[in-house]
Amino acid sequence: MSAQCPECEGTIVLAADILDGEIVPCPDCGAELEVVSLNPVVLELAPEVEEDWGE
Repeated sequence: MSAQCPECEGTIVLAADILDGEIVPCPDCGAELEVVSLNPVVLELAPEVEEDWGE
């Protein structure tokens, strides 16, 4: 199974047992991508985790 990186348009080979919501790195540009759909496979840039500093 493969998908296209939305950042660099490189091809990413995914494991057969990939899960919805899983984070995968792009081997070409290093972007962290989130699996948002499995049929068809759709990847989007993963949201960056921000510190809330107790707010």
